[in-house]
Amino acid sequence: MFWDKVAPLYELFENIYNGKVNRRLCTEVEQLIDEGDEVLECACGTGMLSRAIVRRASSLVATDFSEGMLREARKKCAKFGNIAFENADITALHYADNRFDKVVAGNVIHLLDEPEKALNELLRVCKPGGVVIIPTYVNNENHGKQNWFVTMLEKCGAGFKCQFDYPSYQQFFDEMGHPEASFSIVRGKMPCAIAVVRK
Repeated sequence: MFWDKVAPLYELFENIYNGKVNRRLCTEVEQLIDEGDEVLECACGTGMLSRAIVRRASSLVATDFSEGMLREARKKCAKFGNIAFENADITALHYADNRFDKVVAGNVIHLLDEPEKALNELLRVCKPGGVVIIPTYVNNENHGKQNWFVTMLEKCGAGFKCQFDYPSYQQFFDEMGHPEASFSIVRGKMPCAIAVVRK
């Protein structure tokens, strides 16, 4: 699997190429977590957002489909005692309905064959009154042209299914029946839009 192979190097992208955006993204997501929250994170990757979430959450279950990514995340989050790592498919989660206070899925929706199914699953496992937080890299500063870094990843086998810009990302949620979703954007080399859906 592509993500297993790149897992040891992925943090170079997070810290060097897009470090400014990712540091701000972590701060923004952390501020959406309340003390006492039980949180599920899908597509945790190497644990970038996990390290921000776990500082405020009561507990965090961090999941990924890639065992390579989970290996890296476990190493990087070893000092935290309130986090558990599990392999999970975002489109078929094995958690009970209404289980978590907050559900986070970072930078994954554009990789999926069935993003609609994933969104429904994230909402299913979120408690009534809870929040689903979905940050995603978008094309926002290059007039719709695909970022060169994304092009390179695709050639290496990343398998991007779509590339949102900021308006089309908002439209995705509207078409899914969530016109109440709120959005913010972190600008930089590869901007990141943050969608927040309250259940």
